[in-house]
Amino acid sequence: MGTTRTGGPTPFGDRLASAMRERSPLCVGIDPHAATLAAWGLGRDEQGLTAFGATLVDAAAGLAAIVKPQVAFFEAAGVAGYRALDATIRRARDAGLLVVADVKRGDIGTTGDDYALAWLDRDGPFAADAMTVSPYLGYGSLAGTIDVARRNGAGVFVLAATSNPEARVLQTAVLAEGPRTGRTVAAGIVVDVADDNRSVGDQALGDVGLVLGATLHLADFGIDADAIGTAPVLAPGFGAQGARIEDLRALYGTRAEQVLVSESRGLLADGPDGVRASVADRADRIRAALGAAA
Repeated sequence: MGTTRTGGPTPFGDRLASAMRERSPLCVGIDPHAATLAAWGLGRDEQGLTAFGATLVDAAAGLAAIVKPQVAFFEAAGVAGYRALDATIRRARDAGLLVVADVKRGDIGTTGDDYALAWLDRDGPFAADAMTVSPYLGYGSLAGTIDVARRNGAGVFVLAATSNPEARVLQTAVLAEGPRTGRTVAAGIVVDVADDNRSVGDQALGDVGLVLGATLHLADFGIDADAIGTAPVLAPGFGAQGARIEDLRALYGTRAEQVLVSESRGLLADGPDGVRASVADRADRIRAALGAAA
């Protein structure tokens, strides 16, 4: 994970910026759907899940900045699934990849703190580099989680504008009170994250990121791309869900270079033997998209 000259862990935002620059801003989703496992001749057991994770990690190594295991697909297999997830995270770290655990946790007080310790403590059971979190118990409820993350040189990605249609009513609702009065819920979260990152001084990227779906138009959610500040953006929705890498700058404007292009299902179309080529293709397309108008 590395340490700073003062002895503390290197901040997640700095590590992520380096990984994006040295490899590519690609996030490879590790989503062992039951249907995919069956198509690949793998069981939904420790052996099958471990083999699936190994294929995706090996394909991403040296090409992608980060991998994102969807924890639910491992959790569905119980203890065996968690053993497979542990093996996947360890393999990714050994390959030099960063890992964001897609767990979407969010709770208050010590409960939230312990979720963070479970996933982000450097000496904890999983020791991921970042986790996804939900702010819908109030952004302030994430303070303990963010503190745990920063003490461990880890990060969080906060759900703000998501692609599922059920979320739009809530996320576009206008706040009637509080410091973000008049903004949409999603836009308020974006400002909260930007302020949080600003509070710790200069970093290439902040330790607190945003989840902003790539199939959405930010303006529809009241979000101005400039308001994102230094937050890294985890952007699911590329590939099978319809978003195009070539539209990165159109989608995220001035913050396009802070975007982690996240894809999972689209990388699996040619089976296990084709994943590496698919990852290389996406990395090349991202570089072209960002270089075209730089």
